Amino acid sequence: MDVSELLKSASLLVPEETATENDITVRDVWDYLVNDEWEVALGLLEELADAPSPPLAFWEKLAAAAEQLRLERSAAWCHWRCSEIRNGVFRAYLTLRPAAEARRTTPISGTGVLRPMWDIGHLSPTGERAVSIASLWVENTPVLEPGGRATVRLVPLTPSHWTHVQPGRRITMHEDRTVAGTAVVLEVHPPAAAQPAG
Repeated sequence: MDVSELLKSASLLVPEETATENDITVRDVWDYLVNDEWEVALGLLEELADAPSPPLAFWEKLAAAAEQLRLERSAAWCHWRCSEIRNGVFRAYLTLRPAAEARRTTPISGTGVLRPMWDIGHLSPTGERAVSIASLWVENTPVLEPGGRATVRLVPLTPSHWTHVQPGRRITMHEDRTVAGTAVVLEVHPPAAAQPAG
């Protein structure tokens, strides 16, 4: 499929009554598609997807379109949203330890590249701390500096390890044995297959 067909197909997966905070609708997206303004249409579809969460196919089509347009960050975001649907997502407010107090002295990438370990309360059979891995996407910024704070999105590698984690829970991030940061869980969205039927 070419970019135009991918975007048209994706737009059909968004309910017509869906609107962004700025009252942009699917009809507006079609106006841009008719005029071959694909980057604008792609950006608007990404915004429209924040209302009711569209199906996996929507994000797969947007990812393919973004790749054809060579929009790396947009493609990464769309692939990220696919992984959220498959594995679930935890939004949390993360505070990294300052460089003087932690092993990390460089900023972390905000685009889902980092897969740190998280202490979410599990213990090993010997009673020691057991950690679980979750990829990390920093919202609204390309990097997070040591000592910085931001809202992040966590996609667990093994979703079944995270079923007990609820909003308000404090969890710690590790890149080695030391604590790299602390986070408070804000929202929990289980994998699409695990969500109760509406």
